[in-house]
Amino acid sequence: MTSSLVAAYAGAVFALGLVVSGMTDPHRIAAFLDVGGQWDPTLAFVMVGAISVHAPLAYVIRRRRRPVWSPAFHLPEPTTIDRRLLAGSALFGIGWGLSGYCPGPALVSLGTAAMPVLVFVGAMLAGIAIVRLAWSR
Repeated sequence: MTSSLVAAYAGAVFALGLVVSGMTDPHRIAAFLDVGGQWDPTLAFVMVGAISVHAPLAYVIRRRRRPVWSPAFHLPEPTTIDRRLLAGSALFGIGWGLSGYCPGPALVSLGTAAMPVLVFVGAMLAGIAIVRLAWSR
């Protein structure tokens, strides 16, 4: 139960950070990607801020024997760069560049019930289902 509350709290803080920083606005993301036009560096500042908070905390936390609210750390395993990784990365980048939405900010933006975000999340869920179906065969 405690780990669920911690996860919910972390998700709420993440969502609030996205809203406060303006990262749920697809026009701001498109402006960041438009380096030849009206470039908006806000996303770069948000990333630098997030990394500057995360990096020292991750260093301290990983020196512990175990996490506070879980019996073990759940860290990703190193993997090789393969077709699946490259295809997924390309699809993510294309979707993000075309729509201005990344999955996290899109889920936070669902609260607006705006048609573009509803279409994006619907397409994202359909894509997840199609890939899971394709890879399960």
